[in-house]
Amino acid sequence: MAVFEVKNLKYQYGKQGKEAIRGISFSIKEGQIFGLLGPSGAGKSTTQKIMTKLLPSYQGSVLYQGKELRTYGSEFFESIGVGFELPVHFLKLTGLENMKFFQNLYQSKAAIEPLLEKVGLLEDKDKLVGEYSKGMKMRLNFVRALLNNPSFLFLDEVTNGLDPTNARILKDMILDFKNKGGTVLLTTHLMGDVEALCDQVAFIKEGIIIESDTPRNLKLKYGVRKVDVEYQNKKALKKETFELEGLGQNAAFLNLIQTKTIETIHSGETSLEDIFIQITGDDLHA
Repeated sequence: MAVFEVKNLKYQYGKQGKEAIRGISFSIKEGQIFGLLGPSGAGKSTTQKIMTKLLPSYQGSVLYQGKELRTYGSEFFESIGVGFELPVHFLKLTGLENMKFFQNLYQSKAAIEPLLEKVGLLEDKDKLVGEYSKGMKMRLNFVRALLNNPSFLFLDEVTNGLDPTNARILKDMILDFKNKGGTVLLTTHLMGDVEALCDQVAFIKEGIIIESDTPRNLKLKYGVRKVDVEYQNKKALKKETFELEGLGQNAAFLNLIQTKTIETIHSGETSLEDIFIQITGDDLHA
C-alpha cells in the first residue's frame, strides 16, 4: 500500500517565479525508507514542504493514505514527524523543557526521557539548549520528530555534522522505526546514509525526477561488470582485470587464484556517490 502517492506534481514560486517542481510522480510504500536525492536547488526541499502541507498551492495530486493531502486538517500533523536540516529550538530552555513544549502540541505523546537516553542526551536534559553543540542540537531535533509517535517521518540531512558513533545511533533508530512499521522520506547528500537505510531512491534535478530504483538495481545498472584481482608476483603487487561474465570458466582467472597469493578481489560495482555524480552531473564534495 502506498502511504504517499505523488502524481504530476508541479510548483512555481510566484506567478512569474521559477518553476521549482515540473511534473514529478513517485510513490512511497508503507514500511519503506525512500530517498529523495539531488543537488542543491533541485527541488527536494520544495517537494518536502508540499508533502508536509507547508506549500498548499501546488498543481497535480498528492495522496496521503489514499486521500488528497489538501483535504486533511490538523489530524495530518498528528501522524507525521519532521526533522529538517536546521534545528529550531528555544535556546534559553533546557533540552527537556524544549521537548515538553513541542510535545504539548500533539495528542499522542511518546516517553521523552527514553528517547533522550537513546540519542545520548539524557544526562544533558537539564542543560540550556544554547549550550548544546551542533551535534547535540541535531540529536535533539531527531527526538523532536518522534515526540508524537508518528507513523511517517520526514528527515532532511539527519546525520549531517554528527560523529560516526552518534550517526550510527540515529541510523539504527531509523531502521528500528521502519522495522516497527514506520515509513520514511529521507533527503541527504551523505550517500553512506542512503546505502545503509534506503529501500528505494529517486534522483531529482531541476524539478524533474531523472532516475528511480532500488540502490542495488542502480549499482547493477551503472556498474562495470568486471573483476579486479590484486596479487603478489615476485614480491611485487600486480593487478589484472577480468570480465564478470563466464568468470567461473575463465582459465586465466582460475589459474591466477590457484597459483598466486591474492591480496584483494573487487567487482566493478560502483558507489551511490559515483551514480549521483553520473546521473546529476554534480559533485557532492564541490
